[in-house]
Amino acid sequence: MRRLVHRYWTRFTGLAAVVSLALAGSITAAPQSAEAASAAITASVSVDANRALAKIPTTGVGMNVAVYDGNMNHSAVPGLLRDAGVGMIRYPGGSYSDGYHWQTHTVEDGYVAPNTEFDTFMGTARSVGAQPIITANYGSGTPDEAAAWVRYANVTKGYGVKYWEIGNEVYGNGLYGATWELDRHSSKTATTYATNLLQYATAMKAVDPTIKIGAVLTTPGSWPDGITGPGDSMDWNHTVMSIAGSKIDFVIVHHYPIGNSQADLLGKPQAEIPGMATALRSLINQYAGSNAPNVGIAVTEVGANAYKNTSPSGLFAPDEYLTWMENGAFTVDWWNLHNGTDCSHVTTVEGATDYDDGGILSSGASCEPPLNTPFPPHYGARMITKLGAPGDTLVRAVGSTPLVSAHAVRRANGDVNVMLINKDPANDATVTVAYSGFTPSSATPTVYSYPKNTTSIGSATTGSATRQTVPAYSVVVVQLRSAG
Repeated sequence: MRRLVHRYWTRFTGLAAVVSLALAGSITAAPQSAEAASAAITASVSVDANRALAKIPTTGVGMNVAVYDGNMNHSAVPGLLRDAGVGMIRYPGGSYSDGYHWQTHTVEDGYVAPNTEFDTFMGTARSVGAQPIITANYGSGTPDEAAAWVRYANVTKGYGVKYWEIGNEVYGNGLYGATWELDRHSSKTATTYATNLLQYATAMKAVDPTIKIGAVLTTPGSWPDGITGPGDSMDWNHTVMSIAGSKIDFVIVHHYPIGNSQADLLGKPQAEIPGMATALRSLINQYAGSNAPNVGIAVTEVGANAYKNTSPSGLFAPDEYLTWMENGAFTVDWWNLHNGTDCSHVTTVEGATDYDDGGILSSGASCEPPLNTPFPPHYGARMITKLGAPGDTLVRAVGSTPLVSAHAVRRANGDVNVMLINKDPANDATVTVAYSGFTPSSATPTVYSYPKNTTSIGSATTGSATRQTVPAYSVVVVQLRSAG
């Protein structure tokens, strides 16, 4: 796969990019923390089946694809994405979106692979059974171009594409001093983006009033959140929402946590996501008026900054997906299906090879396993399908130690499933689980497991509803029947 120019393929933001890339180079072979190297651990988890957090959305587990990936529509892809429970696919690919012209299938200053046209993509999305989310070209496009795409997709072809983003990381257009996002508008301010966003929304909804329009925000707590750019009177988020908040259907953020060690990365979902989601909901409530309850949160890019193809990322993926969903996101889209590597940063992490490839599947590079070989984040996402299905209810699950995180689901029939993630790379965890609002059957439960450095998900009838042994660096899902 052809490597992309820096402006398009880097997934880090602005001035933080230099810092994050430096960290990625320094932490790939990070030692275990003192806590992780300690003796075997014990933990307790409390599950409150009456404390509903959110329904699992049909679009919850999402995936990015990019038109530079000649294998995005490979015949093996639909089955692999179905296995991972993918319900939403984002096209045409990150920063590429702001240079992509759908009618000519070209990208300004970029490479477009054969067989990645919109119709071909839609064939794959339909084979998966996933909804598309399309990023309209804000950087070098026009409202008329975006409206024509809506007309083609939903009137001419009848695809029923519901979700449309207006631009990718538009705040990376140079307003704050860093430029990675193409933006040909003479003014780069947040005010200009929000004003133009309304023009896009008007033109696109005139074609199909049922579509949903999303606005690009900066991720709360991450650069350049809180900075007022020249030409604006407030920071990006407050400016965009004050102008467009009452006219949009969802807000968009990206989350690439910078972990200074394996343990630090694995703690990021719990440490960062609740606060980010609260800040976003506060903005929505402040500016969306009576429509605020209907405005969603879309996290259209997520990924780990290191350990990308090894066990830490396999643990991070389900924790990231589920924690965002528990905090109200209707989609969480992994970067990327195939991302590729130049094989120059191959390292060993926890006894496995890391290729520095942000894809969920191998791109088949010379240093990698064969094309479409699943990497650990794929198995991590698959474990979510063992926990629950769209429409099931995520309920509160709280652990006693950061080394073991927990998620729980109440199924439509009243049964409860629990996911336990052991973040200790060296030691098994003995976990006791207590329940309120649910009485488990005394029968030995079925337990699915994704152990460290494995390439499959196993199952066994083992342990009990109240006590499980979770192997080091593994994800398990305990499926429980109600005593009633």
